[in-house]
Order: sequence, then C-alpha cells, then structure tokens
Amino acid sequence: MQNDEPSATGATSSSEPVAAPTRKRPKPGERRVQILQALAAMLEQPGAERVTTAALAARLEVSEAALYRHFASKAQMFEGLIDFIEQSVFTLVNQIVEREAPGHEQAARIVAMLIQFAEKNPGMTRVMVGDALVFENERLQSRMNQFFDKIEATLRQALRDAAAGDGSATPSVDAQVRASALTAFVVGRLQRFARSGFRRAPSEHLDAAVALML
Repeated sequence: MQNDEPSATGATSSSEPVAAPTRKRPKPGERRVQILQALAAMLEQPGAERVTTAALAARLEVSEAALYRHFASKAQMFEGLIDFIEQSVFTLVNQIVEREAPGHEQAARIVAMLIQFAEKNPGMTRVMVGDALVFENERLQSRMNQFFDKIEATLRQALRDAAAGDGSATPSVDAQVRASALTAFVVGRLQRFARSGFRRAPSEHLDAAVALML
C-alpha cells in the first residue's frame, strides 16, 4: 500500500520529483581566482614541480577547455601567480621604506618580510625560486629574475647611506656587496624550504643570520 504521509522533507511520496540543484555559476573573475588558488595549492604538494592542466582541471572538476576560457595558456596562469607575488611583496616593501629610514634595520625588515611571505605561501615559493617554472615559458623565469633584481636594488639603496654613515670610503661598493649577499641568502633559504618539502623553515635563526651579514 502506498504511503502518502509527508516525508522528512515535507513532501509526500506522490508529489512531483524535486529537480536536482543546479551548480551555482561563478561571478565574473571568480573562476580565474579559483584557478590560481587551485594551482598554488597543487604547488604546495611536495614533488609537484610540474602541474598539468589536466590535473588542475580535475581538481576543479571542470574540463581543460573551461580553464582556457579564462587563461590563454598555462604560462598565463603562472603569470597570474607572479602578478600576485609582485603586487603583494612590493606593496609591503613600499610600506617598510615609508616607515623605516634607510639603513640596516630597513634592509633587515625587507629580508624578514620576504622570508615570512614565502613561509606563509609555500606554493608561491616554488614559483619564486623557479622550481615550478622549469618546464614553462622562459619569460616566466625572466620575470622572477627581475623580481629579485628589484629586491637587490632596494636593499642596495637602503644600505648605501648606512655604509656612508659608518665611514666607508666606498659606500656604493659596500652596499652592493651586502645587498647581493642578502638577496642570495633569501633565495637560498627559499630554495631549501621548497626542496625540503617545506620541512626546513626559511625563518630558522633568521635574525642571527641577517645580523652576521649586516
């Protein structure tokens, strides 16, 4: 005998079938952000130096064609991550430069900020040190090289006045040497962090290490 009593959902067994819920369409630009977030998350997995568009599409439960409706190529997806890195880091660099007078303290804060950014964004670290860009378009690695060139130039500017104040006969040369050493230190710490599977924290003994160079 058929039971027409209301079910737990308030509908009777003889009522019309309820339509399956439709998937909510992302707002304009939202899907691009989701793709970049998924790419960064996949790069956080140890051993995930090369991420395929097929794997990325599977993670997002969309087709590869859907990815290419938002990005013309995988290289353009990585450019989106590099844009995020540049905008985030240089916004913070500018804040430090505005708050701190040029000198050792300003340089130390810039180095600490870079290390902390990498530690909080492991997937981005693979992009910054180039591990995720090995099989990608050469222009991507070129952009990251330029990124660190700009960091080194900022450190050099911060340290030039300090060298002159310390009585150096060659303040520009001394500032260049220290800025180069600090930049190499940051890159080395980020590489160790990425290649250890994110087990070796880049901030390990950071203050003491930077003090030795300054």
